[in-house]
Amino acid sequence: MQAKLVKNNLESIEISSSEWYSLNQFLYEIKQIDSPCVSVYYPYGKGTETISLLQETKRKESFEKIESEIEKRITHLRKSPSSAGKFAKTLCIFGWIKNGKVHTKEIGTSKRLPYIYMASKKPYIKPFRDILKTNHDVLLITLDQKSARIQKFHGSQIIQEAKLRIDLRSRHRKGGQSQGRFLRARQTKIHVFFKKVATKVRNMDSNSELILLGGIGPAKTEFYSELDSELVKKCRFVENLSFSTPISDVHKKIIRHLYQHRRKYVVGIIEKYEKLVKEGLTAKRNDVIYKALEIGAVDTLIVSTDYHTDSQFKKIMKMLEIAKNTSANIEFAASPKIIKKLEIHDSVLAILRYRIK
Repeated sequence: MQAKLVKNNLESIEISSSEWYSLNQFLYEIKQIDSPCVSVYYPYGKGTETISLLQETKRKESFEKIESEIEKRITHLRKSPSSAGKFAKTLCIFGWIKNGKVHTKEIGTSKRLPYIYMASKKPYIKPFRDILKTNHDVLLITLDQKSARIQKFHGSQIIQEAKLRIDLRSRHRKGGQSQGRFLRARQTKIHVFFKKVATKVRNMDSNSELILLGGIGPAKTEFYSELDSELVKKCRFVENLSFSTPISDVHKKIIRHLYQHRRKYVVGIIEKYEKLVKEGLTAKRNDVIYKALEIGAVDTLIVSTDYHTDSQFKKIMKMLEIAKNTSANIEFAASPKIIKKLEIHDSVLAILRYRIK
């Protein structure tokens, strides 16, 4: 079974949990690189064109040295492409210098990612982040009326975990207090336990994107009422989740809910752009946007993932690099419906920080 995600912020795709896990592991290693890096994404079968692009673009000496090694890796991958999925649609290579030596690392993915060639202070991994949400934390809470497990995921990694438990009798014993008093005392004990769990969740939450809540029986709905308003906004119920659910199935559930969350994010981006058109805080012509990027006036750049098929390819690729180096947000549009609606088959769109002349 495969779970859906939103590709590059603006497209619904399918990704298997095994590939999701492999890509997360790869990006965990890439994020450890803390030096200037050349990041290259190119469609499988476009290796020759990519080498030509690297050779004709002039960089400072250190980047030229990295690019030379990347060219060698591209030549090798034409004969033996590796992929985290069943078939490689996009090949991604990262190159950097450490202790005077050039290092490269690559991976193939079954997902169609945008064509990118970028030299920057760190590896450019946003296209992966968009389909995997590796830069956000997710809290997964599994509980019943007497035990709880709270796991904090960053990508596929569990970076924090807590377990809480109480001794709770399920049946009234003969003698002693009445059945009614026993049930009231039991419910009070559960209530106090859930408050303790909610406090733990609040302490572990910090910057989580989502809180996923599941478990067998009525416990999750009872516990939900103990969460404060800020936690409730992030909380989503997860079906068929128990303490014995295999980790592969847990990953599928996380992916599914991240996809749903991503859809809401997409709606927000489109609504924001359409609203700001009326206020003069957008730009649509490539030449205008290029100048806006150079003066740091662009807040968000919206680019079609198919831009490499048109005559504006090299100019748009340069615009992406300027956007990255001026801290502008970059959103890639891959959905045909979105591309048609925004009319960005061969251009980019920009949300501006301020009006420009």
